[in-house]
Amino acid sequence: MKRVLLLLIMLVVSAYLVLAFTLLNNAPSGRLVEQVKVVVEDSARICFITPAEATALLKRNRLYPTGEILDSIKCKDIEETLKKNAFIEDAECYKSSAGNICINIKQRVPILRVMTVSGNDYYIDDKGYSMPGNGHAAHLPIATGYIDKNMAEGPLFKLAQLLSNDDFWRRQIEQINVTNEGELELVPRVGDHILFLGKPIHIEEKLKHIRTFYTKGLSRVGWNKYSRISVEFNNQVICTRK
Repeated sequence: MKRVLLLLIMLVVSAYLVLAFTLLNNAPSGRLVEQVKVVVEDSARICFITPAEATALLKRNRLYPTGEILDSIKCKDIEETLKKNAFIEDAECYKSSAGNICINIKQRVPILRVMTVSGNDYYIDDKGYSMPGNGHAAHLPIATGYIDKNMAEGPLFKLAQLLSNDDFWRRQIEQINVTNEGELELVPRVGDHILFLGKPIHIEEKLKHIRTFYTKGLSRVGWNKYSRISVEFNNQVICTRK
């Protein structure tokens, strides 16, 4: 008898839990959207798109859901429209049990700003994707000079990845210049000199040579003794005195 009673109690509890879960996750038919909550990740560090701009984008496409019937909202359409924006890497839209529409936006993460002699101005993100130059991201190296698409998406992207993934280089390099012969020059934040890499090959190895020289050479003679430090040739560091 006790076993039967216990089984009945378990069945009642299970039925209650299923009913409660269903009520919490399915809004009543005809319920209107009460509020739209838009959250942009990393907005304190990267400012390429704001919640207000995302809202305006949805309104232009007649997808802003305030006042609409909750059941009629197609979250997939909202996500796809937001992801067409050049600054947005991903977007997630879902309906809450309170009758709200929640939208989470992930911005693209820039690692390099490109400003060419021909007047082009854009960013390269950590996936190699190009973004327009409007917007703001602090403490990024700027690539200047004779830069075409192949240079930007190839050697410069690889170099920017190396710089952004290393604390030392991320703090040290403020500018990358591409000469008219396609050679790379680095302008450091500390030290009154130019780091000359030459042709954009063996970049990681060249950075290692410079870092070793920084540690064993410049730390003893001073950061402002040379005007140019070249690692153009294999296993050689050639310095030009001021």
